[in-house]
Amino acid sequence: MLSLLEVQGTWGEAMIDIPTGGPGAYREIPSQNLQLKADEVLTRDHTGLTDLFASRRYFAKFERITGHLGRVAAVMQADGRLNKEEVEVLASYLQGIAYTFRALSMKYLLVGRETSLSLGALKMDARESGFPVFNELLVMANDAQQAGRHLANMPGPERLKTQMVEEIIGARKIPSRLQFAMSQRLYYEELEKGHLFWARNDPQIIWLEGLEDRRRYLVHWAVYDSQVNLPTIYLMEVEDTANTPLARDAQSWPEVQAHLMGQSLGGLKLLTIAKGFDEAFDELHPKRLRRLHVGPMYSHAFTRQTGPIRDVLAEAMAPAGQDWALAWTDELLESERVIQERSGWFGTVEREVFALDPFSGRGADSGATRMERSIILPERPYQVLAEMNPPGFSAVTKYVVNASGRVLRY
Repeated sequence: MLSLLEVQGTWGEAMIDIPTGGPGAYREIPSQNLQLKADEVLTRDHTGLTDLFASRRYFAKFERITGHLGRVAAVMQADGRLNKEEVEVLASYLQGIAYTFRALSMKYLLVGRETSLSLGALKMDARESGFPVFNELLVMANDAQQAGRHLANMPGPERLKTQMVEEIIGARKIPSRLQFAMSQRLYYEELEKGHLFWARNDPQIIWLEGLEDRRRYLVHWAVYDSQVNLPTIYLMEVEDTANTPLARDAQSWPEVQAHLMGQSLGGLKLLTIAKGFDEAFDELHPKRLRRLHVGPMYSHAFTRQTGPIRDVLAEAMAPAGQDWALAWTDELLESERVIQERSGWFGTVEREVFALDPFSGRGADSGATRMERSIILPERPYQVLAEMNPPGFSAVTKYVVNASGRVLRY
């Protein structure tokens, strides 16, 4: 099943539904028909940015957005919503997202020009996420594997600049082909630098405390959700009671990595992921599991989402660079207590009992201890949001950012 962060009431409810055509129209889909229906939706809702200036405005918008995210994470740490280790890990992934957009902006720097027609245009999910589609990251990962070879066969940047000057002065024409060659060189240079946000960012482990019988680690990983085209970040605190520490266990650690990546699906509840991990590894105990959805991004100029946020942005008529809002969803599952369970003839193992949200029975539905929704937006859209005060936004945390880098929480 798909888990779409869609506008219903506020801007998004984690849903096991799929759009059926008209705005706000949804119905459940049997799992065997999921891929077919998903392909139909993806084909219908993906937009290619073929206009040069629109493409550059899109990337400039995301450059501003990603520039604010680290400061927002710092405010969340100051408020006690994230701890120091989580903020450091999160900042690394957010920087990777920024580098990914920078690389894509170089790749499509001359989109719409005759020289780049064979390259095509950036495809973005205009209806759901506002982010590039999943396939863009797959192509980028493939390009990264061959970046060194491409750069070895290209003239250096100084040589390209010299050729441009010679063509401008000697032939008196715009050096479009050389400009395209330069843009592609810059693209491959960004890929070769690394530290981008890939379609799959495999688990890494950080030691937190404990040296003998019980050790606590922070395991983190991230994926680019192919169904909703959004970066999704996972953070899990694990207590390790094995004889060999997990970080040095050549047998268990690869199994843990493979298991976690196989469970990194937006449609799975955190409770399902944590219980599956707890039962798969008797000596590893998930104490805390967090999932952060970065997005969707809303923009009156670029996206076609429905709901209150679209109305707010339309009413704000914000200038270039301020016509956006970014949703941020934080799901958290915590262990409440430990029970002993029979294992084999004489043995017992520890199993976690997870705390679910006690309010209105939502815990069983969400599969989380709590879920918090936030929205990041510039000052002008926030002013309109405060004036309109649409239903459902009172419980949403608002992070208001400005050009000077200041972040205010409401």
